[in-house]
Amino acid sequence: MTLIKDYLTELLKKKKREDDRDVFAYRNVKVDVNPIKNANGSARVRLGSTDVLVGVKLDVGEPFPDTPDDGILITNAELSPIASPEFEPGPPREGAIELARVIDRGVRESKAIALDKMCIKPKEKVWIVFIDVYPLNDGGNLLDAAALGAIVALKNAVFPEYDAKEDMVKHKELSKKKLPLNKTPILCTFGKLNGSLIVDPTSREEVCLDARLSISTTTDGHVAAMQKGGEGVFTDKEITQLVDVALKRGKELRKLV
Repeated sequence: MTLIKDYLTELLKKKKREDDRDVFAYRNVKVDVNPIKNANGSARVRLGSTDVLVGVKLDVGEPFPDTPDDGILITNAELSPIASPEFEPGPPREGAIELARVIDRGVRESKAIALDKMCIKPKEKVWIVFIDVYPLNDGGNLLDAAALGAIVALKNAVFPEYDAKEDMVKHKELSKKKLPLNKTPILCTFGKLNGSLIVDPTSREEVCLDARLSISTTTDGHVAAMQKGGEGVFTDKEITQLVDVALKRGKELRKLV
């Protein structure tokens, strides 16, 4: 890994990367809408060689005691060996937990879903939104690919029919009612390698990074959430710079939603 890190460092000193991208340029992005027919909403995002499938499922259940009138958001991620030899089968590991947590936080903290409009009967019945993330190939930066897939899936999700008398969700019968969405958060992930800053790191770049910073921004120019990884540090000046880049790149990626 030392040889790879030295090689990438020398390239970055010249403002170059292995795939000829600019330091703050994303790889090619392709979005497919609703590839999962039995989901209430879904998306497949290809970010370079990274390939992620995201599904949204809606169900009815009891609200949390501290938010008796609000719907519920639950995000899960499964890192299967099919996506990378680094992933192992079994209970969710740290990487899967972090992936789900970062996506959940961006959606939740931006208040993208109007959960207060998803109450069926206060203290008894509310709609639950499940976001499930399934990486198909890890070519680096699963975070941004999965987050983009999540917001596309949410944008296109529709409610199943609900029979209040029978207290039964008819999952095979879809209504025309869409999720109440307020905002469109977009996640941008940056890396720091021997003092150089980049966006959308590849898998080879990821293993060499000293630090990682993911920034979720909204349409109105606000930062909804941040998540730092790695042992390295970002200065105040660097964070300010990366927030500006995240706002610009977020505006571009938002056109795909």
